[in-house]
Amino acid sequence: MADYQFTDYFEKEVLRKRPYLKKEWCTRVLDSPLRSEPQEGNRHRFWGRIPELGDRYLRVITLGDKVTIHNAFPDRRFTP
Repeated sequence: MADYQFTDYFEKEVLRKRPYLKKEWCTRVLDSPLRSEPQEGNRHRFWGRIPELGDRYLRVITLGDKVTIHNAFPDRRFTP
């Protein structure tokens, strides 16, 4: 398991705007993503299903190192 980190943006903005999110869910998605792909700006997207989130899919955005979590949100448009 990787040693995950979180950006200041994630800690101060994402968790404030989405207080229901748990860091554990984000790291679980990165450990076993259903899909991942590069994103513009040297970032990466990862998706995973979270049963505790009503079986919805969580999109987690990391920096280029793939271990620093920058953003996360339920992705209603994701289809596996």
